[in-house]
Amino acid sequence: MSIQAGIGLGVGEDAFSEAVNATKDALKNAGGTAHLYIVFSSSKYSPEKTLEGVRSIAGEVMIMGCTTAGEITTDGPAKRNSIAVMAINAPEIVFTLGVGEDIKSSPRLAGRAVAQQVLDKAKEALKAFIMIPDVLAGNGAETVRGILDVLGEHMLVVGGAAGDDFKFEKTYQFANDRVLSGAVVGLGMSGNFKLGIGVKHGWLPIGIPRKVTRSEGSVLHELDGKPAISIYDDYFGEEAKELRTGTLAQLAITYPLGMKVSGSEEMLIRDALSVNTEGSITCAAEIPEGADIQLMIGSKEDAVRVAKEAAVKAVEGLDGGKPKAVIIFNCIARNKLFGDRSGEEISAIQEAIGKDVPLIGFYTYGEQAPLGGEVKNIERCNPAFHNETVVICVIGE
Repeated sequence: MSIQAGIGLGVGEDAFSEAVNATKDALKNAGGTAHLYIVFSSSKYSPEKTLEGVRSIAGEVMIMGCTTAGEITTDGPAKRNSIAVMAINAPEIVFTLGVGEDIKSSPRLAGRAVAQQVLDKAKEALKAFIMIPDVLAGNGAETVRGILDVLGEHMLVVGGAAGDDFKFEKTYQFANDRVLSGAVVGLGMSGNFKLGIGVKHGWLPIGIPRKVTRSEGSVLHELDGKPAISIYDDYFGEEAKELRTGTLAQLAITYPLGMKVSGSEEMLIRDALSVNTEGSITCAAEIPEGADIQLMIGSKEDAVRVAKEAAVKAVEGLDGGKPKAVIIFNCIARNKLFGDRSGEEISAIQEAIGKDVPLIGFYTYGEQAPLGGEVKNIERCNPAFHNETVVICVIGE
């Protein structure tokens, strides 16, 4: 039996009723049967009421998802706060759900816990692992490492970090009947299916490289022996003073940091989230001592171009298979870069995959995907934590 997916979207005020309506539509569009529901919801809605609404229609079927910084469906980016639901009808795919909690205490242990749960419950060998972590609670790269500790360093891992509509305060993750925060939800995929992955960002370096002379985990203390914030001070001058009083994540989102890594043509992006009084910058994931980093800048044109390139690579990864469902993990920075034109990026992706292929996604606080922009060989897959990147996951048969 072929894979079938359906999409539903709720945009009203009541979380429960909008979740019910979106889930009903998704189920209908998937042919009346579902083996998995994916739920991406604005943080405007009560997460408990949202999940309650989905469950009232889903019955005993597995649910995974999170709050977001913006929802995406086949119709493009939602123009207002919404609840997006995808129902996947796939008898030959075996889905296995797990949870790792208390990222704040140890992101790596949380990653190990979610991977071990999935591994212990899986009835067949895993082909892929989808993760939804909370990076406001701890270092996202460490959570990825914890998962790879258990599943192996070359497991195909993709995902996106939950959001809260650009407030950077608290995010929520959904796992069956549980609403969590400070956790990572993981979905193992086994069985008869194909998966194509595309990963690109298109940001370009500006200015001169700076050496990381002191850092601790995700906290960047010094560059070339000077406070880390100097990289912004030197480039922006007086305007950089705002970064010390405002939220760095909001003000510097179109000027992230980039570092060169082996195995990738593009630089690996790191979002700067906040700055303290000493000038140290806290990032969404670590930048190790000794790394050379630069300021990065993005353009709408480059972002659209690389999004389409990533989509082409994802389709090629199906090795002749037919796309049946698309999941997009897309950084909030890209949404902010585009503004009212954010739909252009999604349209470019759909041109490569097919405008009628059911699509769900969300704007994230970080992405997880292989380095190198595509998956040519699963045995050599090198998952990493990304920022400012679009990750396109195409399920095919």
